[in-house]
Amino acid sequence: TLIDAGITTADLLIAVTGDDEKNLLCCVIARKTGHCQTIARVRNPIYNKEIEFLKKEFGLAMIINPELAAANEIARIFQFPSAIRVDTFAKGHVELLHFKVTKGSPLIALKLFNLHQTLHSNVLVCTVIRGDKVIIPNGDFEFQENDVVAIASERRNAIDFFRKIGIQTNQVRNTMIVGGGTIAYYLAKLLAAMKIRVKIVEKDKARCEVLTELLDDALILNGDGTDRQLLLEEGLMTAEAFVTLTNMDEENVFLALYAKENSSAKLVTKVNRIAFDELISKLDLGSLIYPKYITADYILQYVRAMQNTIGSNVETLYHILDGRAEALEFVIREESEVTGIPLMNLNLKNNLLIGCINRGGNIKIARGQDCIQQGDTVIVLTSQKGLRDIRDILRK
Repeated sequence: TLIDAGITTADLLIAVTGDDEKNLLCCVIARKTGHCQTIARVRNPIYNKEIEFLKKEFGLAMIINPELAAANEIARIFQFPSAIRVDTFAKGHVELLHFKVTKGSPLIALKLFNLHQTLHSNVLVCTVIRGDKVIIPNGDFEFQENDVVAIASERRNAIDFFRKIGIQTNQVRNTMIVGGGTIAYYLAKLLAAMKIRVKIVEKDKARCEVLTELLDDALILNGDGTDRQLLLEEGLMTAEAFVTLTNMDEENVFLALYAKENSSAKLVTKVNRIAFDELISKLDLGSLIYPKYITADYILQYVRAMQNTIGSNVETLYHILDGRAEALEFVIREESEVTGIPLMNLNLKNNLLIGCINRGGNIKIARGQDCIQQGDTVIVLTSQKGLRDIRDILRK
């Protein structure tokens, strides 16, 4: 079947069936038959500690684990619970934090060019969602209630900014998780390392016994997460975070709505199907986690890096603003028409913003007089799709 599909001339095979072993076998066949690059989805926690060994032995370009990636995203959010979403760049040195402008915020009616002198915070406002519009704001932009704003910053500067606009910055101390699947396992492990107390509600008794053996630091409860009385008895009203990780999207949505009415917990809602994502995003269910989108972003990041391996590489890629924009990190491998020239003098495409420059671990919020240099990594935000090389930021 692989030969019929053209494996002998393919550049890349992506194996993402529901069976880890089948994915690995497909990749081995592809390597032996067609000498192409291979990406495998491997989800079982048993294999997680052997990822580098598997990559080497099977000759894999990449192993993707949607459940672990989703758990990592949730853990990042719990470090900064006021953020709807947290994306990381520059090996964790820079974060893109998405938050909502709430009623009474000092940002309301503030013009962007007055932000720094008013708050004295070293952050860069990158994008704003206002209703159905995606905005890459200029200096005249004025914040309004319910705007969803993304800022780029180092963690310490982001904390300072959030404190000044009256938003909580401390990580959560306890969480309740409904659903004891693979994401819940990975998440509980990550949260235990962060000293966050975890309570998991799972209705399958056999799965509860497995989780009890695997997770020393979590409290595992055998019960139906849709039982409202159970949730209240187990401390929903005092929980600082509430995560819905069942296999049914409808159940996750309704549980999140119930928690929203009965607690002040940070809400995280997992959604598997993407057909109703625009509708679900309007329900204000806190942070929405789409494992399929996370997986697709990892694959796209690698594919775009394959397409241009000389001038610059896509190091990191996220789809943001409900998929209507991209945040990319480029590694500048050689000098080109974008290097050595002040950013203000570059003929940039519309709806594109150069956010930060990472120069040897020193993070700079990009200003007009700054220049990109060989060896830098550069973070770009844009509603222009398909950028593969740093030179693609220029108008042709």
